[in-house]
Amino acid sequence: MKVHSLFVESTRSRYLLPVVFIIAVAVGWLISILGVLGLVLLLGVTLTVVFVTFVFLNPRLGVVTYLVYCFFIMTIGRHVPGSQPGLAIDGLLLLTWLAVIFNRSEQLKWSRIQNTLCVLTLVWFVINLVEIVNPAGANLMGWLYEMRSTTLYWCLTVPLCYLIFYRQKDLQLFLVLIILFSALGAVYGIKQKVFGVDSLEQRWLDAGASTTHILFGRLRVFSFYIEAAQFGASQAHVGVMCLILALGPFKWWKRGLLLLASILILYGMLISGTRGAMFVLLTGVLLYLILSKQVKITILGFILASIALFGLKYTSIGSGNADIVRLRTSLNPHDPSFQLRLMNQAKLGTYLASRPFGGGVGSIGTWGRQYNNENYLSTIPPDSYFIKIWAEYGIVGFIIWFGLMLFILGHCCGIVWRIQNPQLRQKLLALTAGFAGILVSSYGNEVMNQMPSAMILYISWVFVFRGPSLDTNPAALPV
Repeated sequence: MKVHSLFVESTRSRYLLPVVFIIAVAVGWLISILGVLGLVLLLGVTLTVVFVTFVFLNPRLGVVTYLVYCFFIMTIGRHVPGSQPGLAIDGLLLLTWLAVIFNRSEQLKWSRIQNTLCVLTLVWFVINLVEIVNPAGANLMGWLYEMRSTTLYWCLTVPLCYLIFYRQKDLQLFLVLIILFSALGAVYGIKQKVFGVDSLEQRWLDAGASTTHILFGRLRVFSFYIEAAQFGASQAHVGVMCLILALGPFKWWKRGLLLLASILILYGMLISGTRGAMFVLLTGVLLYLILSKQVKITILGFILASIALFGLKYTSIGSGNADIVRLRTSLNPHDPSFQLRLMNQAKLGTYLASRPFGGGVGSIGTWGRQYNNENYLSTIPPDSYFIKIWAEYGIVGFIIWFGLMLFILGHCCGIVWRIQNPQLRQKLLALTAGFAGILVSSYGNEVMNQMPSAMILYISWVFVFRGPSLDTNPAALPV
């Protein structure tokens, strides 16, 4: 046995030295040809191989990476010229799906995706496939790019989380991560407000973004998000979730941290200058009060909300603060921006009256201007996700989409109402209230189809729909 071991060790040593020598020569040659770029390329390939290996060993890592990456997608695009960071989302999701498909774990049960939410997801995906043959004849490339945010990420995320990201500890991790990175986003936003933007962010503003992000000489803070509207709405989304969690049956120090996080994140909402974000907050709080099952708290909440709205609408309190002044305009029906949106909607109404299936996916907005610039719809800014759905899918598609959203929201409310575990109920209530707020605010801006809001919604749906299984036996793995 000892002789055999020595022989094996000798054989390994004999082959190891040539392999190391060949690798060293290859690395040296690559660096001599490409210089520092060669070293960076080599390091990138090595890290990619290591990451892919770990994802195949534990596919949950892919979901967590996707979750974190969605917060930084745009700041990568701003700071790495020529990059297309959006494609990395596709790559992460597809890589994780491959890891799941080749996974042989006994805990992986495909029967979990046989549920209502996955069926609704599939229905909307099929509708998008049918939209390829929309009579309006929108460009196929426009459809390809637009459908990624409209349905592809939804279709890839929901069943994936049902399979590998569905347990109590996953819910806890999900909440911790989105609160942590939202708070970090608020801090970075405060840095932009106090110290200004960096040179690459300034270049982004100079390239055209300043028309919507510099108002009356003041910066609408966008942090490391896609733009200020998404930053404000996402901050309101997570901020109201933190507020609801802070009112839950948790340890005092956790509630204290959640309250501090809520204050910080809601301040991020305020400095974004996103008026529609206020409706995320109002809708979320309203739904929480209704589902809280506490009559006294509900009445008190309605009174406080009414006082706050009255103060914004009919008083001049806070008029010395530009952020509050802009927030106050969200309640002004004569606001020029609001009137312009109504004019655009009237134009769309006339154009779409004879087009019940819309102008096709990718016919309006960014991809409409790039791939369908000869189309009338490409000349009108959608301003709203509701309007965008109406323009692309027509009144028929809009009714289907809105019906799906209301069904999902109603089902979430029903699940939360019946949950018995008080801590689980508070968590799912926070997720449901956040979804309601984002849905309502998407009437004013494109919010729920952009990252990170879209990712937060999709994963939230899964956890709420899984609520009854988590409630039945919270300590065990759901079957």
